[in-house]
Amino acid sequence: MPCEYSSPVSRIETQPGEEAVWMLLRTGGSDADQREILVDPVPFSVGRQPGCCLQLNYRTISGHHADLQLDRNQLWVVDRKSTNGTYVNGRRISEPTPLREEDLVQFADVAMRVKCDVRRTTCHTLQEDVCDQALALVQFDRLMENRLVTPFYQPIVDIFSGRALGYEVLARSRVFGMESCAAMFNAAARLNMEVELSRMLRWEGVREGLNLPAEAWLFVNTHPFEISRDGLVESMAQVRQLSQEARIILEIHEAAVTDPAEMRTLRAQLRELNIGVAYDDFCAGQTRLGELVEAPPDYLKFDMSMIRRIDQAPSERQRMLGSLVKMVRELGIAPLAEGIETAAEANTCRELGFSTAQGFYFGAPAPLRQYSPLQ
Repeated sequence: MPCEYSSPVSRIETQPGEEAVWMLLRTGGSDADQREILVDPVPFSVGRQPGCCLQLNYRTISGHHADLQLDRNQLWVVDRKSTNGTYVNGRRISEPTPLREEDLVQFADVAMRVKCDVRRTTCHTLQEDVCDQALALVQFDRLMENRLVTPFYQPIVDIFSGRALGYEVLARSRVFGMESCAAMFNAAARLNMEVELSRMLRWEGVREGLNLPAEAWLFVNTHPFEISRDGLVESMAQVRQLSQEARIILEIHEAAVTDPAEMRTLRAQLRELNIGVAYDDFCAGQTRLGELVEAPPDYLKFDMSMIRRIDQAPSERQRMLGSLVKMVRELGIAPLAEGIETAAEANTCRELGFSTAQGFYFGAPAPLRQYSPLQ
């Protein structure tokens, strides 16, 4: 527990009938984008996986990234051995760390400001939070009923020529409070509708993506829940009805690839629909080499945590990554480097044997109207 550490802290002093209410202030760059997130209940879990108190659906965020804990009105942050780290005021932490008002706490590359308010012990804060949640659910219902999503597409390129081979389908919305994919899935989680949302996003992404050049592959995503529930193949069969010619790759998070026999069956069923498979975020969590050999995909997307600053990495790490890429190629799988942001990273990935790539260096996610025919 945090109280076992002797770091000096300045606890919030309260009077009888008062309580310290801790919040995280997330901002998108303008006052209108600011949103307060109440740290309640405690411990308050932060991570990518469903069930976290604050679910951040970003690839840099680990499944259970960190916890916020409260001890005698003092808020502490505890990193849970995350891949990309937790930072307080720019310093990566390795043990429970106290937080003060106005501190900047950062989960991988998602930064939030710490706020604390001393309030009278009433139902006012709870009522406000319930109202915020009710508004979010109303907006989510509107989003689903009217399918108010805007598919975005990020290029996947030949790493040597830079020529776009296809696009990953991502999602945005203009519905207030539902603008990002993370906000949509946070609301969906409250209603246990993550699978329904995922299916709708795929459908809309492929439907609009048919206006891209015919030779472009469309990489569409799954939610982890879909692998363990019925209906995934049927939903892809419905997507296939949009076009018999569309070139589709279904992305499956590597953490969901736990049963080789199940994956072989799924891949066979998808092949009957002329749909390929990619394992996403390889090396982000457990490196499932056994499953990779027993149930190989068409593409293997190496997580950006392996790619970021690879040009500056020690030679031992580069050799390790190169060995993995070589093994993947020998299995007949196309290795794809995710998250490339610089020319130096791209050059190193070429030298290590990657054939395909994705990242802001080659193109940011954008709506369909911004794309011209493949060059």
